[in-house]
Amino acid sequence: MMFLFTSVLIAYGILIGSLGYGFSQVKSFKVVTKKPKTKFTIVIPFRNEAKNLSQLITSIYSLNYPKTLFEVILVNDDSEDDSVKLIQHLTKDQNVNLKVIPNERHSNSPKKDAITSAIRQSKHEWIITTDADCVLPEFWLDCFDAYIQKTDSYCIAGPVTYHEKESFLNRFQCLDVLSLQGATIGGFGLNTPFMCNGANFAYKKSLFAEVSGFEGNSNIASGDDLFLLEKALSKQANRVNYLKCDAAIVKTNAQENWKQLISQRVRWAAKTTAYKNGFGKLTGILVFATNLLLVIGLALSLFGLFSFKNLNIVFILKCGIDFYLLYKTARFFKQTSILKNFILSAFLYPFFSVYVAFIALFSNYNWKGRTFKR
Repeated sequence: MMFLFTSVLIAYGILIGSLGYGFSQVKSFKVVTKKPKTKFTIVIPFRNEAKNLSQLITSIYSLNYPKTLFEVILVNDDSEDDSVKLIQHLTKDQNVNLKVIPNERHSNSPKKDAITSAIRQSKHEWIITTDADCVLPEFWLDCFDAYIQKTDSYCIAGPVTYHEKESFLNRFQCLDVLSLQGATIGGFGLNTPFMCNGANFAYKKSLFAEVSGFEGNSNIASGDDLFLLEKALSKQANRVNYLKCDAAIVKTNAQENWKQLISQRVRWAAKTTAYKNGFGKLTGILVFATNLLLVIGLALSLFGLFSFKNLNIVFILKCGIDFYLLYKTARFFKQTSILKNFILSAFLYPFFSVYVAFIALFSNYNWKGRTFKR
C-alpha cells in the first residue's frame, strides 16, 4: 500500500513541480503606454443577477479605455428578477455603447447560446467575455489592447480570482481558485494549455467562426471557455496565450454557502468526460487519484490497516507540493494573506473534491434554478 502511495505522490509531485516551473516561464506583462487601437465587444450573459449588476456596471463605466473603442452586450438568459430593469436604470444617460439582448436558445447550454447570440450582433473583431458577478479592473481593456498590439494573438486567457472576505468558506474557495489559476498559467508556460476561465477570456470573432463556435459540445451545459480553448489550440496553437498581468485581474464573488459551492463545482466537473486535451485529462486523473488515496488512507488507518505515521508523511509531503504552486500564484494575485487557512483547507479538500467528483459522475445538477443532465 505504501508503494502505491509513494508512486502516486511522486507522479503528483512531478506534475505540480512542472506546473510551478511553467508558471515561472510565463513572464508578467507590463503595459507600455500606447495609443489604443483594438476595438472590443464585451459579452456578458446574465440570469437573475440583480444583486451583482450594480458593481459590474459601475466597473464598466470606470474603465479607462476610450468609450468609442468598445461596446457592451448583456445577454438576458430568461431572468426572473429585476435584472433588466436595473440595467435600464443604471445605464440611463450614460455614454457607453451598451445594450441588452435576449438569449436565443438552440442547445442544452444556455451560456453558449448567449455568447453566440451576442457574437452575431457584435460590431467588433475582438470578443471578450466576462460574468455578471464580476468587477472589471480600470485598465482591463488597456492590458488586452497592449498585449494584442505586442503579440500576434488570436485567443487570450486572462487572470481571475475571488474577492477576499473574512470567512473560512471564502478563503477555502480563494485557495481553490488560485490553485486552478496556478495550473492554468503553468500549462501555458509548458506550452500545453488546458484550462482558462470565461470570466476573462478574449478571442477574435474570425477564430470563433473558424472553429464553428460551440458546435460539437453544445449538448454539455458548461465549458464555454474550455471547449473553445481546445478548438482554438487545434487551429491556432501558436496564437493562444495567457495574459499574466496584475492590472488585468478580474474579481468575482465566491459562493455564499457550501450547497452553492458544491453545485458550482459539480457543474464544473460534469464536463470533464468530454475533454479531449490529453494533458488536462492526465492532470485531472492524477489530482483526483492523489486526493482519493488520502481519503482511503484515512479510512484504512481508522481500521488499523494503514499506519497513521505514514499517512501523516504523505499528507505533509502533499501539502508541501501544493504550497509550492499556491504561493507562486498567491504572490502574483497579491492574496498571500489567505495562505493562513492553507493547512485546514488542505485537510478538507480531499474529502470535498472526491465527493464532488462522485456526485458529478452519477447525478444531474442544479444551477440558477435549472436542472442539467451530466
